[in-house]
Amino acid sequence: MLTLTETATTVVKTIVEQDPDAQATGLRINGEPGAPNLTVAVVAAPEAGDSVVEADGARVFLEENASVALSDKTLDANVGENGAVNFAVIDQA
Repeated sequence: MLTLTETATTVVKTIVEQDPDAQATGLRINGEPGAPNLTVAVVAAPEAGDSVVEADGARVFLEENASVALSDKTLDANVGENGAVNFAVIDQA
C-alpha cells in the first residue's frame, strides 16, 4: 500500500485544508492503463473502487490503476521557492 513521507503528509493536508469542506476532502491520484503519468486533483470524496490512504490526517484516494502502480511506493513532496508543489514517487525502503 502507498505510504506518505512526513513532508507529503503536511503538503496534502495543507492543500486539502484550502477547501471549505476539508473534513471529507482528499487528494485523488488517477492513473490511466498503460499511461506513464498520474494525475492529482483535490476531490470531495473517494469514488467507488478507490483505495483510501490516511496518514496523520492526510487523505489520499487512489483510483484502481494508480493503486496497483503505487502499491509498493512512497509519496514524497517538496515546495519550491515560488510555492509550487512537486510530488515524487519513490520506492519504499
